[in-house]
Amino acid sequence: MKKLILLSVMFTLLIACKAEQKKEVSYLTFGEETSNKNILSNDQVVEIYKNLAVGDTVNMKFSASVNEVCQAKGCWMLLDIGANEAMVKFKNYGFFMPKNIADKEVIVNGKAFISEVSIDEQRHYAYDAGKSEDEIAKIIEVKKTLSLEADGVLLIE
Repeated sequence: MKKLILLSVMFTLLIACKAEQKKEVSYLTFGEETSNKNILSNDQVVEIYKNLAVGDTVNMKFSASVNEVCQAKGCWMLLDIGANEAMVKFKNYGFFMPKNIADKEVIVNGKAFISEVSIDEQRHYAYDAGKSEDEIAKIIEVKKTLSLEADGVLLIE
């Protein structure tokens, strides 16, 4: 009987040790409430941007890693979407992001579009990002950019 009890205790401990514990993900919300549901895959995001022309817009929600944040006040961020980056600004400058979130994951919800960024605006962003005078001087042509006007952002803690 003792062997049976000992065997069942050992079996229970073995099962308990192997049970996967679900890690709770928590978020900080910026801007309007949004959820972590109905998120587009990276491939879907790339395909949507590929089919947009200047002037087109489409609402979408996706998850991406933050490459860079405006170091002046957190008023924009660059997101990694595969081989490209998306420039994210915030609807009506209604909120800003923390400046120290490079390499963190976010979920963004908003209006995607392609924009043509002037030389002056590119230089302004480069200055905000802390680029050198030499790097800023090398910006000499208008650039098409994948853009998103976010109305809500979830920062994965």
